[in-house]
Amino acid sequence: MIDGMADALAQSAPGSDELDLLLAVLPDSLRRSLTDTDRTALTEIVMDLGRPAAARIDGRTRALSQRAVRPEDLAHVIDRIGEFTEDNRAGIARTLHRIAALRNRKGQIVGLTLRVGRAVHGTIDILRDLLESGRNLLILGRPGIGKTTKLREAARVLADDLSRRVIVIDTSNEVAGDGDIPHPAIGEARRMQVPHPERQHAVMIEAVENHMPEVIVVDEIGTEAEAAAARTIAERGVQLIGTAHGNTLENLVMNPTLSDLVGGVHVVTLSDDEARRRGSPKTVTERRAPPTFDIVVEIVERDEVVVHRDTALAVDRLLEGMDPGGERRTRGTTVRAREIADERRPSEEAGVAERLPPSHEKTVRVYPYALSRDLLERVIRDLRVNARAARRPEDSDLIVALRSRAEDARLTRLVDATGLPLHVVKSNTTAQLRRVLQNVFNVMQGFDDEEVKDAVREVEHAIQRVLNEGVEVALAPRRPMIRRMQHRMIVRYHLDAEAAGREPLKHLVIHPRRH
Repeated sequence: MIDGMADALAQSAPGSDELDLLLAVLPDSLRRSLTDTDRTALTEIVMDLGRPAAARIDGRTRALSQRAVRPEDLAHVIDRIGEFTEDNRAGIARTLHRIAALRNRKGQIVGLTLRVGRAVHGTIDILRDLLESGRNLLILGRPGIGKTTKLREAARVLADDLSRRVIVIDTSNEVAGDGDIPHPAIGEARRMQVPHPERQHAVMIEAVENHMPEVIVVDEIGTEAEAAAARTIAERGVQLIGTAHGNTLENLVMNPTLSDLVGGVHVVTLSDDEARRRGSPKTVTERRAPPTFDIVVEIVERDEVVVHRDTALAVDRLLEGMDPGGERRTRGTTVRAREIADERRPSEEAGVAERLPPSHEKTVRVYPYALSRDLLERVIRDLRVNARAARRPEDSDLIVALRSRAEDARLTRLVDATGLPLHVVKSNTTAQLRRVLQNVFNVMQGFDDEEVKDAVREVEHAIQRVLNEGVEVALAPRRPMIRRMQHRMIVRYHLDAEAAGREPLKHLVIHPRRH
């Protein structure tokens, strides 16, 4: 019955989110309790034995019944969906909905999570130029943030708009839906199903060997074997678009199983001369090989991402204890942010530059929200900047808060009411507070030693990459005087460099020697 409904819906209403098909598998009492629900806001339905069923709507949980879920309620749903695979996931034919099972120690199903699947168009717009480049692209982000949604649309854009031969490796049928006929959301891309999760790496290789794709799309690379298969595919010249477990590039670098996706990590012992030249310990951690994925995208929110265009450079900066940088992009705007070296948004930086006067005219008052006032005052003293810790937000020029508290309702109201620029730090430490104040006062006071040292380290590393690997390397945006200093260093190695972008995003691009 459900298969027939799916076929009818696919023919009569392409692009529908097919929510009716998911609701149709529920017991009548639960289905009726959802009739007044905002369909676009429903994300999940949870049914656990012995507890009332609940729906997750726009981030909130709502009980669907006073009565606890009984075994016959679970059986009602199970009888109307596809078979559960070894990863305890099932679906509804030709839809993107996913049903996951909880089992007891005897293997019996005692709970179900019914997740609403939707094909959303336009989510890949901010990454389209990266898809068109033909380079390998890895998408990271927390669960539920939209990695699979972006991957699904990437497959459609590559196949339909760019006329590439695309194969989707669909381990849990999340990308192209349940059943043997792929969901229209992947366009003309072809889909290879994976019989068992542990076979994903083998199917990846089989796709390349048997079907001659130009692009492989794969969701949830999570094992060493899959990472090795990804490298094999990349080495054969096939474009690879994938997702992996981990919220940020830093998470991936620190993951011993998956770090190979971004080049891997190993410990190197330097000679005394080399250690002195670098100003580093004799034992250092370095990238082991070229990354499998040329570009890494971190999904911050559904409509906001941070792009690392040069994975190798970003990883090397991380291993040297530097910020990896990244290009912040927001859906719905054509303006690209500068390379970021902290957690602020471009609008927040602009607010600081406009609101804060030069240090010799006025003391900058900093309000620490949920942060140690003593630590802030200590950092101000150490940096010798013209600032002080404010006791009240209404007496301050800017607010500094923990990133984990950035969404607090009280803080949001405070920022809205005062219009003050907000800076966030990862942790309540002197190092994080120092970085924020250095960035703020660098805007006003010119250059300090750390900024110059960072620019020098960056250009030295980039020059070595250009010389050793013969690749073009783009540096982070810098102010004019810093760019001129970097350019002089590049010329000494008989390399060419040109400026790209507009202020404040203007930066140097180093080109390899022409033979």
